Amino acid sequence: MIDHSVVRAARTTLLAATVLSFAIPAAVTPSLAQKAPASPAPNSPAQTSPTTGAGPESVADLAEGLLGAVVNISTSQTVKGTDGPGTVPMPQLPEGSPFQDFFDEFFKDRGGPRGGSSQKVQSLGSGFVIDAKEGFVVTNNHVIADADDIEVNFSDGLTLKATLVGTDTKTDIALLKVDPADHKLTEVKFGDSDKMRIGDWVMAIGNPFGLGGTVTVGIISARNRDINAGPYDDFIQTDAAINRGNSGGPLFNMHGEVIGINTAIISPTGGSIGIGFSIPTQLARGVVDQLREFGETRRGWLGVRIQPVTEDIAESLGMKEAKGALIAGIMKGGPVDDGSIQPGDVVTKFDGKEIDEVRDLPRIVAESPVGKAVDVVLVRKGKEMTVKVTLGRLEDSEKVAEGEDDEAGQQGEAVATASVLGMTIGELDEAARSKFGIAEGVNGVVVTEVAPDSAAAERGVQAGEVITEIAQESVANPTDVVDRIAALKEQGRKNALLMMASKSGELRFVTIRMD
Repeated sequence: MIDHSVVRAARTTLLAATVLSFAIPAAVTPSLAQKAPASPAPNSPAQTSPTTGAGPESVADLAEGLLGAVVNISTSQTVKGTDGPGTVPMPQLPEGSPFQDFFDEFFKDRGGPRGGSSQKVQSLGSGFVIDAKEGFVVTNNHVIADADDIEVNFSDGLTLKATLVGTDTKTDIALLKVDPADHKLTEVKFGDSDKMRIGDWVMAIGNPFGLGGTVTVGIISARNRDINAGPYDDFIQTDAAINRGNSGGPLFNMHGEVIGINTAIISPTGGSIGIGFSIPTQLARGVVDQLREFGETRRGWLGVRIQPVTEDIAESLGMKEAKGALIAGIMKGGPVDDGSIQPGDVVTKFDGKEIDEVRDLPRIVAESPVGKAVDVVLVRKGKEMTVKVTLGRLEDSEKVAEGEDDEAGQQGEAVATASVLGMTIGELDEAARSKFGIAEGVNGVVVTEVAPDSAAAERGVQAGEVITEIAQESVANPTDVVDRIAALKEQGRKNALLMMASKSGELRFVTIRMD
């Protein structure tokens, strides 16, 4: 687990325990320059063979052409003094104390009992111009969040007031606009981040610690990183130095194209330790385009709840490998509430794009246009099929809704209770609903007890949960459960796939060993 209080690239000019090297120009200190070795030391870059891949010979020309497009983002926010955490309370003095006036003056702006005055809080970040004519600037949302005033500072000393066009908190992207008036701005273009490979050279330019246009070079260390920063995490990891204040700045390829937006770091000190994360432009480009056109994002929405496909689940469904996204529930009134996609389906390809991991599906769906009809390849009861669905729009205010619960299935003689797979199960009658607080819309067979150290306990099954399906077939009473388990054993299955409902109706799939 990554601590996001450390991960998020903070906006501050505080020089924490970070190593920043400064070289004194030889023209200023000729005596020091004379002490430099007359010839390169062994194994120095000057003696490295060009075929060893030691790095680009120089990025000076590349950096010179890009520095003008990278800006410093300066924000200010008015904050009222409070008596909350982080404030300095004034000591309680005896009435008539001769020191009263002194303490009143010292604590008046420090949030003490006699404080409460407003103060300006300033912060710094980075950004880059994507349209010189219209004055559009891209940065991180956390750089400008809650700001009262935003200024964009250019490398030539020009400062322009910025207005906020739109933000997207899910990807941490913000779009600003300045009025270029008679000023000639420099812009940069988005490149194709999907073409970048691990080991490719990249260059970051930004505003670390408020120092202004700083260039660092490194390589792509990894791709598709999930750091639990948001629902669509797909970060590029780089060892190019990214520090506080670099947030919102661009990550360039060696053609001068933006292939990432520097957003987060992992660091115990706040300074670079060679682990930085950038939003890939293939994700950012669509967000920026929507913010520019609508002032907000308009994401595709499938209306499903999903969970990972484990090895046990794959075996239970007759799949050759554990891949894809398992549909755990369908949202009522959602785009696929017409039966085109069903609980228990495994989505393996969406609109021509492979779904290898469960987190791939939300990102790909979100990147798809609202109202688009797409082909979805899925596995249903061991058979692969293709269905066509039309995407809805994901509203930020929407909450995950309960999936539709299946009605009771088989009729016939039923036992009141049974023991199976380490669980004691019973009829879901009014008494059981009252005892466990189970919602009226939940139907199935209630788990009344789970044996410690049982296979069910290992999977986190708890008393009060309700079994709604076994092997994608509905169950209405304990007899159904016993019969389904027996049938699976006769088929030679090693695991039983159960759909479980929580007390409130939220669904999930679990696999339980039957040995």
